[in-house]
Amino acid sequence: MKSILDKPIVLASASPRRSELLKKTRIAFEVYASNAEEVKNQNNSVEMLCKLNAKRKASWVAQKFPDRLVIGADTLVTMNGKIYGKPLDKEDAIKNLLELQGRVHSVITGVALLCENLCFESLFHVETKVLFKELSIDQIQCYYEKVNPLDKAGGYAIQEYGEMIIDHIDGSLSNVIGLPIEELKMQIKSIKNSLEKNNNRDNIL
Repeated sequence: MKSILDKPIVLASASPRRSELLKKTRIAFEVYASNAEEVKNQNNSVEMLCKLNAKRKASWVAQKFPDRLVIGADTLVTMNGKIYGKPLDKEDAIKNLLELQGRVHSVITGVALLCENLCFESLFHVETKVLFKELSIDQIQCYYEKVNPLDKAGGYAIQEYGEMIIDHIDGSLSNVIGLPIEELKMQIKSIKNSLEKNNNRDNIL
């Protein structure tokens, strides 16, 4: 019997950053953007909110590819209980960086791995701590002359001139970019091992 991992994984995201990260793993995958509506209820913890939205994205796509493993992901920036999503406009982005500058915040990515036919679901999250440099408005505006903040959680991208604003990080770099590749590879390896064990057991029986 063929494993679901013998077929390309489906990435339920239109993010070019997530695609680039996944390409580096040499895991075969295809992209199918999810149209699932994100939940914004902040009564949930940030970790739960990320995983819930990752699951919603993956579930929407999994219905169209029931025999494939689907990856959904959602990344949020948070500090002292406040969530910094994608800024509404440049003024909102500048306000975000003025609040984050000189301080440590968390970048949390929730990931969902689903397969509809196998009724399989695995959810996890990864957190990375990020310390910003102390920044003036002029420095922030200079950064935004080089980077478009409007499609990025928190209004910044570590992979785009990150040295202008970031002092250092504690944890996974790929997680800050949008997909925690190290943990994802471990999860996929665990799924593969589990499927192989089940397949061997069925052959014996």
